[in-house]
Amino acid sequence: MKHVKALLIKFIASFVLLYIVLGVMYTMTFGEVFLLSLVLGIVAYLIGDLFILPRTNNLVATVADFILAWPIIYWFVDGMTAADNPFTASLIAALGVGVFEVFFHRYLANQVLPDQESNGNGTRNLRYQTEYAEEISEDRRRDK
Repeated sequence: MKHVKALLIKFIASFVLLYIVLGVMYTMTFGEVFLLSLVLGIVAYLIGDLFILPRTNNLVATVADFILAWPIIYWFVDGMTAADNPFTASLIAALGVGVFEVFFHRYLANQVLPDQESNGNGTRNLRYQTEYAEEISEDRRRDK
């Protein structure tokens, strides 16, 4: 249920952000922005938030989400609007999504992902121990 809540938060925030940038500034329709937010939200949540974020940190996951969002937004803007410069529109929208992702990753790390780490499958904070055998030190003393 926590993943559904997180996905819903991501969708709503992305939709509002993308509608302000693409709907108001670049005249994309409500339905087009809705579809873009749905596709981007699901893809970015699966790849950036559930795959990359637990294995890395917030910065790496945010950069990965930006790199993932930019071509998806560009593809939608290029195909659905008559904007003269879809590159600029997609860059502005992807930067906005990237800023949102910084705060969203903090929420995920504190509220959603700790449950996954407690079951023993987490790869964060691994602590390795080394052992120093007494036999090695005694052998060296005899050689001298």
